[in-house]
Amino acid sequence: MQFIDQAEVFVAGGNGGDGIVAFRREKYVPAGGPSGGNGGRGGSVVFKAVENLQTLLDFRYAHRFQAEHGERGGPSNRTGASGEDLLVEVPCGTVVYDAETDEVVGDLTEPEQTLCVAKGGKGGLGNQHFLSNRNRAPEYALPGLPGEERHLRLELKLLAEVGIIGLPNAGKSTLISVLSAARPKIADYPFTTLVPNLGVVRRPTGDGTVFADIPGLIEGAHLGTGLGHDFLRHVERTRLLLHLVDINSEDPVADYQTIQQELVAYGRGLAGRPQILVLSKTDVLGHDEELVSEVAQQLAEVSGCRIFSISAVSQTGLSGLMDHVWQQLEALKQSEAEAPAMPSGFVTPMPL
Repeated sequence: MQFIDQAEVFVAGGNGGDGIVAFRREKYVPAGGPSGGNGGRGGSVVFKAVENLQTLLDFRYAHRFQAEHGERGGPSNRTGASGEDLLVEVPCGTVVYDAETDEVVGDLTEPEQTLCVAKGGKGGLGNQHFLSNRNRAPEYALPGLPGEERHLRLELKLLAEVGIIGLPNAGKSTLISVLSAARPKIADYPFTTLVPNLGVVRRPTGDGTVFADIPGLIEGAHLGTGLGHDFLRHVERTRLLLHLVDINSEDPVADYQTIQQELVAYGRGLAGRPQILVLSKTDVLGHDEELVSEVAQQLAEVSGCRIFSISAVSQTGLSGLMDHVWQQLEALKQSEAEAPAMPSGFVTPMPL
């Protein structure tokens, strides 16, 4: 399945039905009067968030969504049938923008959440509405109003509580494959992962927490270099970041600083997102604990964070890391519950 996280569509509400001109014709009723019915309203286009979709792939092949038109009114004051609303399913986490103004129309984050993106037009009035003392036989009616038309841009931002970031080949995919049932492509070269991978990690309580492996972050990612510009948006919704640094790199401290600079340059509160700093691939160094401690000390001095050393391949250090992850998530949830409501996108930095 292809991972598509951006799409542009055209949506149009149905036109309202026309009102009609009609008169009551009955035996023994010489002055029946006007009886033209109103037109039915047009259907609306409604987006609905569902859990069984993970990409916007369907919108690569379907770009136009038109709701049903309302029917014209009938005689004997009969109102025309209203057009059916068009329900379009989108993945949870879809942000809808107006393609022309770049204004956010809505953000669908919860399952079954709906958003009306194009309203149907009102039905026209029949001539019965224009009866008056001065005009006992109106011979005109109003046409239905056209439905709303819009060009929209859809962006999918993955809903994950924990985002795994780092330079290419830092061990992100290996870690998520060990922690969850996700099976991303893993190989010993950079940019093995070309799309974000989601995995559900079970807590000791049995509850599941979604982790996201964010690929392709390199220097200049916020400007579109590599793959990072395409996937940095998926970090925006995460509560906590696991920042992996390859201990076998020529300069692990410089690797850490590179990612931090990209988060700052991208903005949207990512630099202030709580992070857990992890030295990965310690199994390659064998039992050289002195070198691991030296690199960890250097990173701690630069970042001011506690450093965890792990090997996803040999599964060493993972239990301590995950215990800390669960503690931090609980602390973040508690602080969010106690804090007053903040504007959307506001992130409170939390020291680790």
